[in-house]
Amino acid sequence: MTLQDRDKRALWVLGGAVVLAAVLWISTMAKGSPQAVVGQTETIEGAEKRLTQLRSFAATAPVKQERLKELTADLAKHEKGILQAATVGQAQSQLLEVIKRVAKNANPPVDVRQSELSPPEPLGASYGVVKVTVSFECRIEQLVNMLADLAAAPEMVATDHLRISMAHPKQKTIPVHLTVAGVVPRSLVPTNRLAVPDRAGSMDGFGDPRGALLPAGYSR
Repeated sequence: MTLQDRDKRALWVLGGAVVLAAVLWISTMAKGSPQAVVGQTETIEGAEKRLTQLRSFAATAPVKQERLKELTADLAKHEKGILQAATVGQAQSQLLEVIKRVAKNANPPVDVRQSELSPPEPLGASYGVVKVTVSFECRIEQLVNMLADLAAAPEMVATDHLRISMAHPKQKTIPVHLTVAGVVPRSLVPTNRLAVPDRAGSMDGFGDPRGALLPAGYSR
C-alpha cells in the first residue's frame, strides 16, 4: 500500500502542527512559572515585615507599661491633695481650716475675721472646685508669706482672687480680701452646675508658688 502525494502532504502538515503546539505549550508554562515564584516572595516579605513589627512592639511594651505605672503613681500622689468630703459644706469647711492654719502660722499670726462661701464649680472633666473668701489685716510681708504657704500646702489649694485696700499708715497694715480655691471630687458639683463652662481645663496653678504669688483677679 503506497501513500499518494496528497496524503504525504497532509502528514507533513499534521506533524508541523503538533510540533508548533508543543512549542507554544512549553513557552506558556515557562512564562507562568516566575509569576508563582513572585507571589510566594511577596508573601514571605509581608510575613517578615509583620514579624518585625511584632518584635518591635514586644520590645517596647515593658517600657510603656513602666511609663504607665509612673503616670498612675504620679496621679495618685497629686490626688492625695484633693479635699475629700461627703458634702460641699464639709469641703468648704476643710478649705477654711487650711486658710486658718496658714494664717495662724504667720509671724505674727493673722486673725481671719470674716469668711464667705461660694458654690462649687466644674474643674476640667474629672474634678470640681470650691472657694472660700476671707478678710483680714496684716503687713505686706505677712501676706507674701501666707501666699507662699498656701502654695506649699499639702492640700490641692491655690489663690483665686486677691484684693488689697488702702493701707493704714500708723499700723502699717493692709486690709485684705483673699479668695482661695480647693479641688474636690466632681461628684460634689451639682448637676445644674455641670453645664457652666469650666473655669480651667486642668489643675495647673494648684500648688504652684508662681500661681499663688500672681493670683487671678488681683486688684489694688
